[in-house]
Amino acid sequence: MKIDNSIAQMRKGFLEYCVLTLLNKQEAYPSEIINELKEAQLIVAEGTLYPLLTRLKKANLLGYRWEESPSGPPRKYYVITEDGKNFLTQLDESWEQLKSVINSLK
Repeated sequence: MKIDNSIAQMRKGFLEYCVLTLLNKQEAYPSEIINELKEAQLIVAEGTLYPLLTRLKKANLLGYRWEESPSGPPRKYYVITEDGKNFLTQLDESWEQLKSVINSLK
């Protein structure tokens, strides 16, 4: 079994959590989100991010606003909603529980 596939699956599972965490700090447009995730070594392609943003928007965890750009078309800035903040709190709690379980198994 190759480790790369397992690592990729783990990262994919964390993507939603990471996006909500980033947007909880500040609103952002997709290119900014992708850059932050790449800097954190959680490599993401636009083709992966846009469906996730749409799904989170439909679940009322994210909203967005349009802003004119000085260098091109208007940009869509995503913001976390109150539902999204509540959901993120639940993810934080779940993450802490998972870390505790894993550490207890070591």
